[in-house]
Amino acid sequence: MGVYLSTPKTDKLSENGENDRLKFGLSSMQGWRASMEDAHSALLDLDSETAFFGVFDGHGGRVVAKFCAKYLHSQVLKSEAYSTGDLGSAVHRAFFRMDEMMRGQRGWRELSALGDKINKFSGMIEGLIWSPRGSDSNNQQDDWASEEGPHSDFAGPTCGCTACVALIRNNQLIVANAGDSRCVISRAGQAYNLSRDHKPELAAERERIMKAGGFIHMGRVNGSLNLSRAIGDVEFKQNKFLPPEKQIVTANPDINVVELCDEDDFVVVACDGIWDCMSSQQLVNFIHEHLNKESSLSAVCEKVLDRCLAPSTITGEGCDNMTMILVQFKKPVNRNKKTEVAEQSTSSADETEIQ
Repeated sequence: MGVYLSTPKTDKLSENGENDRLKFGLSSMQGWRASMEDAHSALLDLDSETAFFGVFDGHGGRVVAKFCAKYLHSQVLKSEAYSTGDLGSAVHRAFFRMDEMMRGQRGWRELSALGDKINKFSGMIEGLIWSPRGSDSNNQQDDWASEEGPHSDFAGPTCGCTACVALIRNNQLIVANAGDSRCVISRAGQAYNLSRDHKPELAAERERIMKAGGFIHMGRVNGSLNLSRAIGDVEFKQNKFLPPEKQIVTANPDINVVELCDEDDFVVVACDGIWDCMSSQQLVNFIHEHLNKESSLSAVCEKVLDRCLAPSTITGEGCDNMTMILVQFKKPVNRNKKTEVAEQSTSSADETEIQ
């Protein structure tokens, strides 16, 4: 589904970074799509001991993805749970906070500003604008609800985005996911899914959708949306008798907490434009094959994007926007010997599948 160009835009926005614990590379490409609706965040220094990486895949427009790339990490930092060391609860709350912040006069104004910039700067340059590299938005006063104006009753945006976020602190990896972007870890060359793709046909998703008054037609929520959790999409969150986590579409993320070990090679966070073309294990194998051939991690990501890009739009596969972040663990490190891929979920949904 979607409008395609006559020829794909293959220019890539790429970035690399490292500190004493991690190296990362990322790349994103518009591809065959008429516009670029992905956004991302890559912050080695969320604080002195925590890194933050996120992929936000927009649908119906790009402003919600850009909003999350700009503000989600700062809301994690501002959380009371974060100050007590509970990163899982902090990022869980931040997902819901995105929907709250996009309402009202301030929400309307912020989204409008993002839209204006997007109209002025087309293509990949907008990713450059809204991919934060520092804590530039961390210290803004949290006065969103108090702002008044002609759009004070603005309910929120009708477009939305997925959100897949990975936080790394010492030997702990926290993954939060809402939607069909995905986080995968390579452990001794084996791919393990650290998030579940939220699709309407999953039993827990179907049950929530139906109980909230929605329906599924042709694999789409209310015949429209082909994923069951997202930030934004206010028209699917209008049941005043239900809390946010029980709406037809919810921003409620699955939270997965993993103890890292010496056998962990790297983590990938990517949108479905990648996963539609390669399985988790295929991607892990491809990365291992190219890690020592390329000069940087972003170059490996670029190889993946080129590998996934379709030669034509006949099938639709390989025609989506593509964004991928590759995070490599520096070795040797003082970690536990091999540990099980463990999880802790603050979501009411079923446990995350780890394959």
